[in-house]
Amino acid sequence: MRCFLAVDLPDSLAAGVAAVQDRLSDADGLRFTDPAGAHVTLKFLGELSSDRVGEVEDAVESAVDAAGVDPFDASVGGLGVFPSLDYIRVVWAGVDDGAAELTRLHEAIERETTAIGFDPEEHDFTPHVTLARMDDARGKGLVRRVVEDESPTVGTFRVREVRLKKSELGPDGPEYETVTRFSL
Repeated sequence: MRCFLAVDLPDSLAAGVAAVQDRLSDADGLRFTDPAGAHVTLKFLGELSSDRVGEVEDAVESAVDAAGVDPFDASVGGLGVFPSLDYIRVVWAGVDDGAAELTRLHEAIERETTAIGFDPEEHDFTPHVTLARMDDARGKGLVRRVVEDESPTVGTFRVREVRLKKSELGPDGPEYETVTRFSL
């Protein structure tokens, strides 16, 4: 299974994600994510064999407890890109309120999952919701203008849990399924 740990946005924010994506719809070379599957990734695990699921669940349970984060509100909005405006691979909406709590969860999950053999992240954690991936640079100018000039709001939601998710690539992009829920 191809797996990751995430906080899902509620269905009620899918329209807000889609509205922000619409601001970029004229940019060639962008491949948009499904607004119904919007989430904040806390840790990408990669391929996970079924015999390791229990070990990962125990590690994440410990991490969530160690983070000491109670349910909180998170607001999604504003725009950014990875790795830079000169070379855009990912376009995202950021997390403002709730970023500190998401970072604490990420750091605790990072400690526990690397302790059981998963690779550490190679970059700093930036809480975000991926809106699109740039397959080629044809629309880079438009994306750059929108990111620099606009700060749209997606909305606010209550974070109550972290989820272990599996991703299966289908003809219309990845499909996500929740394997386990970890309450805050």
